Parts: sequence; structure tokens; C-alpha cells
Amino acid sequence: MTLSISLGDLAQKFQLELMGDPTIEVSGIANLRDAHSAQLAFLFSSAYRPMLNETAAAAVVMRKADAAGSDKPALISDEPRMVWALIAELFDPTPVPDRTIHPSAFVHPSVAVGKSVTIGANVVIEAGCHIGDDVTIGSGSVIGEGVSLGYQTRLFANVTLYHGVHLGDQCVVHSGAVIGADGFGFEFDKATATLKKIPQVYGVRIGHRVEIGAGTTIDRGALNDTLIADGVKLDNQVQVGHGTQIGANTAISGCTAIAGSTRIGAYCLIGGAVGIIDNIVIVDQVEVTAMSLVSQSIMKKGRYSSGTSLLPGKDWKRSIVGFKRLDEILKRLRRLESGSGS
Repeated sequence: MTLSISLGDLAQKFQLELMGDPTIEVSGIANLRDAHSAQLAFLFSSAYRPMLNETAAAAVVMRKADAAGSDKPALISDEPRMVWALIAELFDPTPVPDRTIHPSAFVHPSVAVGKSVTIGANVVIEAGCHIGDDVTIGSGSVIGEGVSLGYQTRLFANVTLYHGVHLGDQCVVHSGAVIGADGFGFEFDKATATLKKIPQVYGVRIGHRVEIGAGTTIDRGALNDTLIADGVKLDNQVQVGHGTQIGANTAISGCTAIAGSTRIGAYCLIGGAVGIIDNIVIVDQVEVTAMSLVSQSIMKKGRYSSGTSLLPGKDWKRSIVGFKRLDEILKRLRRLESGSGS
């Protein structure tokens, strides 16, 4: 069913100032460029204010300064992105769980299943698990022995949780995620000239309100649990190595790889395709920009980057030649500064 709601009702529900006709109805959301006359759009940056004259949107959420001089109906907020998050929930088309257990699902008799649980087709839940109230487990998911899922946690289709994994309340795990697989631990055996596997005997413990993206992998620990604190958000295809600890409300973008036994603090922002080596510490409130390599501990909050910015191909080749000569150039500079000549 398509939702239709008036600007007046939106203003009242989210405590927004309304500029324009409160009876105007909107039935969806869109960006400024593509919105049609029954949709609500959003202006996040003043740089895009000229688009107010071009958008066909019924109304726009924006800051008061951006609304000045415009005749476009507006919902006013100092935080338009937060309003976007709130209003988008009204139009979210994600299917609502039906609170039934599909007959093709296998649930071991020892499993404790809470109230109003949804279990999809071909799900396997092994012995000793605890499934909390209002949990949803998507089709084809496999839940290993001794797993616990907290209240209102939702697993989408084809999620795999190995034995001994614990998720808190109101977590979301997207399709294809694998949590609790063995960490990458091997030792070279001189006697046999082979790699000897180190058993990963600990598990994965995940807090409340954590979201884990599609295809993301979180390894179990060898000497301690892998720990993901409350409110952490992991994008798609993130790799979290064994024994890693991630602090509360840290967000990590797609294709980032974190090696084992790394400790990342709270409220950090890690950009896409970042590489983080093992056994280092990153303190709270650190931002690492995309494509950076973190090769040492970061002990002071702030914004960090590595690598070089994009250059035209010819300039890049010339720069590479210069990089190779940096040591020689620095030595010559030191000799000149010391007065010893060339």
C-alpha cells in the first residue's frame, strides 16, 4: 500500500517548521533532480540551492537560510540529513516479518525460541541456540551450535553464523555475511615444511544495534573473542580479522580490511578500501580517509590519510621517478644545509 502523508502531519510528527500549504500530500521521497510532484526532496548543501528552481518536488526539506527567497514549500531543519533518515522510515519498503516458522526450516529440539519469531525457508538452527523475541531469520541462513540472537535482531537471507557467535538486541545482518569463521592463523612447521593450523578457539561477541553489511566477514578469535561494541556499522564486504575489537558507534565503509588483534576505538570513521595492519591501536574519534593504509597505531584523535591523490598519467609517471630519488635528494639537501657542498 502506498503511503500518502501531508506536510502538516510531517511537520507535527517530526517537530519541523513548515513554510507552505500544510495540506500538500507526499507519497514518497527522492533527490532534487529526479523528484516528481508527489514526492518530498532534500537539500543537504547550499551548493545545490539553484536546483530549488528546477525541482518538481512537492516540497523540500532544507535549512532556513536556504529557504529564504524561495517559493517552494519547505520543511525547515538545521539537520536535513537526520530528517531524511526519520522520514525515510515511513516509506521503507522492506517486507515486514510474518512471525511464522516455515515448515522447511530445521530447528534443533534444544533451541530456545522466543515469541513472535520469523524463520524463513530452509533455515538450519543447530543445537543449544537461543533465539530472542521478535527475531527474524531469512531464508537459507545457517545458525551454528550455541549461537544467541537478541531481541528484534534480523538476519536477511543466506547469513551464516558459526558456533559460539553472540549478537545483541536490534542488530541487522545483511545477506551473505559470515560471522565466526576461523581467523587466519598458521605457523610454519619446520619438521614437515608445512603450515600448521592454529585452532581459533574463541568466538565473536556483537553488541546491540549493530548493522553488518552484505558479504562482510567477521572472524572468530584465537586467544580472545572478536568484539564488536554497541552501535557499530559495518558496510558491505568488510573483513574483520580474529581477535579485533571495534568500539561503540564506529562506522567502517565497504571493502576495508582489518587484520587480527587490532583495537579500534569508539566514534571512529573508517573510509572505503582502507587497510589496517594487525596488532595496532586506533584511539577514539579517529577518521581515516578512503584507500589509506594504516601501518602504525594512531594515538591522537583526528583525520588521517595516506597515499597520493589522483594525477594525470604523465604526471604520475614523472612523480614516480621523483619518489625513487627522494633519498638522494634529501642527502644532498642535508649536505648543502651543513655547508659541506655537493
